[in-house]
Amino acid sequence: MDWVRRFILFHGKRHPRDMAEQEIVEFLTHLATKQNVSASTQNQALSALLFLYQQFLERKLGRLDGALRASRPARVPVVLTRAEVRARLAQVRPPYRLMAELLYGSGLRLLECLRLRVKDIDFGYSRIVVRSGKGEKDRVTMLPGRLRRPLKEHLAHAKAVHERDVQSGFGSVHLPDALQRKYPSAHRAWIWQYVFPAAKRSIDPISGRVQRHHVSEKLLQDAVKHAVLLAGITNRQVATRYGIPSPRICSKTVTIFELCRNC
Repeated sequence: MDWVRRFILFHGKRHPRDMAEQEIVEFLTHLATKQNVSASTQNQALSALLFLYQQFLERKLGRLDGALRASRPARVPVVLTRAEVRARLAQVRPPYRLMAELLYGSGLRLLECLRLRVKDIDFGYSRIVVRSGKGEKDRVTMLPGRLRRPLKEHLAHAKAVHERDVQSGFGSVHLPDALQRKYPSAHRAWIWQYVFPAAKRSIDPISGRVQRHHVSEKLLQDAVKHAVLLAGITNRQVATRYGIPSPRICSKTVTIFELCRNC
């Protein structure tokens, strides 16, 4: 509502029905050149105007290529030293430590790690296949050599838990897309189970089946946050070392190894 109001006032209180692509381009260019807004703010204004025309006025817009887009400034990433990474990882309690080491060693995102299936771990080629990652794209990443043994031991334990679930009449897991219809018995297969299953079974709201979901992302985040406190390495200390002025402490854990963007 605020962006629509600014748009109308910028064009002398003309009704949006009397304006089109050219007026939107002029407004977006004004934001970038005169108001010096950031790229994300300009995108927010564009999204608001697109919603106004396409959803509210039910009017299809043409191309808006003529607008001068605000540039996104380049930032130097701030990361921890090897010693600081080791100090943090050493304080992460099991079983979350293996997940944290996999995040660091394989470059996985949080949910990419937690949603790993058994079939996506390839010990022969020492690689991990990430399914439906960022942008719904698949990719292949490396499996660190030092994690092969602990990961195999973890999978052996997880398989024993799965076999007990199957013997008890459970052992089901959620399948993506339409695989449940294509392979009716795959939800109990070992290769489709999560690498990091939850400690307790739950009910799938879609199928109504009792199953094991993957470990909650909040549990892993809390474990890492607790490890950071035990390691005694704060965001303020890291930011001061790298010359970042006046950082503010933030409890949000984006990843284990870099600062929150707000800091």
